Amino acid sequence: MIAHRRPSTLSALMLLGLAVLALPACAMTDSAPPTPEASAADLPEPIRTALQRFDIPPDAVSILVQDRRDGTPRLRHNAEVPRNPASVMKLFPTYAALELLGPAHTWETRIHAHGPIRDGVLHGDLWIEGGGDPFLTAEDFWKLVGAVRRRGIERIEGDLVVDGSRFGPVERDPGAFDDEPFRAYNQPPHALLVNFNTIEFELQAAQENQMVRVTMHPPLGNLPVENRLRLDPGAWCGGYRWHVDYKVQAQAQTPQAIFEGPFAKGCGVGRLVRTGIPVEDYVHGLFSALWRHWDGEFSGGWRSAEWPAPQAEPLARHYSRSLAEVVRLINKHSNNVMTRQLALTLAAEGSETPVTESEAREVLRTALTGLGVDIEGMAFDEVAGLSRTNRITVDHVASVLEQAANSLVMPEFVSSLPVAGVDGTLRNRLKDGPEAGRIRMKTGRIDHVSALAGYMRNAANEDLIVVILVNHEGAHRGPGPALQDEILRWAFREVS
Repeated sequence: MIAHRRPSTLSALMLLGLAVLALPACAMTDSAPPTPEASAADLPEPIRTALQRFDIPPDAVSILVQDRRDGTPRLRHNAEVPRNPASVMKLFPTYAALELLGPAHTWETRIHAHGPIRDGVLHGDLWIEGGGDPFLTAEDFWKLVGAVRRRGIERIEGDLVVDGSRFGPVERDPGAFDDEPFRAYNQPPHALLVNFNTIEFELQAAQENQMVRVTMHPPLGNLPVENRLRLDPGAWCGGYRWHVDYKVQAQAQTPQAIFEGPFAKGCGVGRLVRTGIPVEDYVHGLFSALWRHWDGEFSGGWRSAEWPAPQAEPLARHYSRSLAEVVRLINKHSNNVMTRQLALTLAAEGSETPVTESEAREVLRTALTGLGVDIEGMAFDEVAGLSRTNRITVDHVASVLEQAANSLVMPEFVSSLPVAGVDGTLRNRLKDGPEAGRIRMKTGRIDHVSALAGYMRNAANEDLIVVILVNHEGAHRGPGPALQDEILRWAFREVS
């Protein structure tokens, strides 16, 4: 017998961080509150100065600061101008889900035996029924496979059947957004998404034989790796992709991961988190590896089908983390994949047929309207914010923040937001100032977009709602976040 140690897999928090494509953009107000819809000349002097310093024109920025208790505006600048919110968009589906599903909601993944079990042998297929869990990790899957093994099954004579029918066909091209189809944040949703369908590749210089060693976690026998990397004594450590080119090619119907390029000789371990194969292939490869790990025998293939006996008691089941925990992971780490899974779950709860992302968007619109959130004029085609065409105003964002602040799910929603200087995507922002720990806001970043929205308790212990959307060339790099921090500092000191 082998020792049943947990498989080496991706750190959940690392995965979440690497799945992020969102940074912040923030803005605040002046001591004497300007009249609503302040012109550039009416902006507080510290904000005008910051705009000039970071070379951002006033008409590229929308700012809203208001009292959280009574909605009194402290500053409104371009508040009705529609802009791209990037990942600030995640506030809408996470709030709606908390209200409609409840913080204690969980997802269930089931495994069924389709055939008799005699003398430790399953004479038939093993079915896995996906429930849409947004955070089904490889470790969770390892436990679930172990539970099946403990039911007395030693050998499976049939195939693995994947039931992903809760969600409809994929509507997105994973490479359409930025021509990066294998980046984790571009992974389409799936009802049986394990480990975000991602693989962590470790790259390490092997000095003894002058080569680069490539390993993968979790190990997938159905994704061979062709290593064409070369050691380069002059290459710079780190950087975008570690200067490595990763691609997946089909060789005689079998996908193959290919690594090319230079790798710095003096570097430590480089890590790339990428997707590589379809979800069903990934589940089959991971199940096969884990089943062997549990001393089981299985050599079958896989196919997709809908489990025909939904009322049957499963052989084994796994319950997800609670929705409150899932929402916290989404907003703290700006996870796009989990957000898509969450939106589809909202739609699937009221549907007897598989739901698509376009249907989920319509369900979300209806849900938000029913909850009293102002969405009139909002245009969005991607619930996670990974879009070039999403357009909303700071008033739209303030509306969802107002509803959440007065809701019974307020504690779960507010605690899901990153805390400035403490955690999530704000952990390195304002960490050495008096604002640290007193700002809870969702960040957003894609190319030329920087956004920030949430709550602040200022120096006068007033609770404020703050929304800042910056859409300008290069705003996603340094200028957007820097401008936001200056506005937040000003608002913390002087808004009263």
